[in-house]
Amino acid sequence: MSLSIDLTGQAALVTGGGGGIGRAIALRLADAGCDVAVADIVPERCEETAAKIRTAGRRALALPTDVMDKAQVRAAIDRTQAEFGRFDILVNNAGGVSRRDFVDQSERSWQRHIDINFTSMLAGVSAAVPLMIAGGRGGSIINVSSIEGTRAAPGFAVYAACKAAMESFTKSMAIELSAHNIRVNAIAPDHTVTPGNRGNRAGPVDPAAWTQPTPEAQDAMDRLVPLGREGVDVECGDAAAFLCSSLACYITGVVLPVDGGTAAAAGWHRDSAGAWTLAHGLNFG
Repeated sequence: MSLSIDLTGQAALVTGGGGGIGRAIALRLADAGCDVAVADIVPERCEETAAKIRTAGRRALALPTDVMDKAQVRAAIDRTQAEFGRFDILVNNAGGVSRRDFVDQSERSWQRHIDINFTSMLAGVSAAVPLMIAGGRGGSIINVSSIEGTRAAPGFAVYAACKAAMESFTKSMAIELSAHNIRVNAIAPDHTVTPGNRGNRAGPVDPAAWTQPTPEAQDAMDRLVPLGREGVDVECGDAAAFLCSSLACYITGVVLPVDGGTAAAAGWHRDSAGAWTLAHGLNFG
């Protein structure tokens, strides 16, 4: 077996594929030979990512989609199958969060968190799996979770609960779908530079307009990450492409941290002198 990621001829749909992690995954799949449908709520971002995929020599669809509308999710998946003639890869990446203590969060707010982060994934899997089974070639599903799925997240309780549920669902689906050679895995990023966390939440992706942390804030962030820096979106793209490829043909039901080691650190971080410490201040430098 060649030690390369080759997805030539396969067809994928990536939700939230117009920016950040979703965009990086869509482009990495295309780099590996995949035709890709880009589903995103921002039409300009859909088309911009699709144009880059076409430039890479692959077919692309730009599908403006609100993943909180289950009918739109199903329609995007059906359109991908109709245009590409097959359906091999589903990436459930779309999501969102705003910070608020749960007791201050309205029912409408927590329902929106559930709809965008969890129900959208259920809708996608429900629509895509029958197409994968009918194709008879197996398939791959990648769910984009978060480190918040495995730790407390004050101010983000509903979001974290959705990610925990996503990870449990990933494992259950890996077992249920194994007889059809459909592999189901998740990636769990932590601090990753994306348009959203740089203030570019609407309109075209424009790095020139991103808000930048102060040097002090950036240093504090970097010291939380064992590898010493925030992640970049393409690293999530690489992980997803690997999990979709034949190199990962015996991997299913896993949640892969793409976090520079923060999950493993479990609260350990470097102080300003570079020594490892816990929140209580015990120094092991």
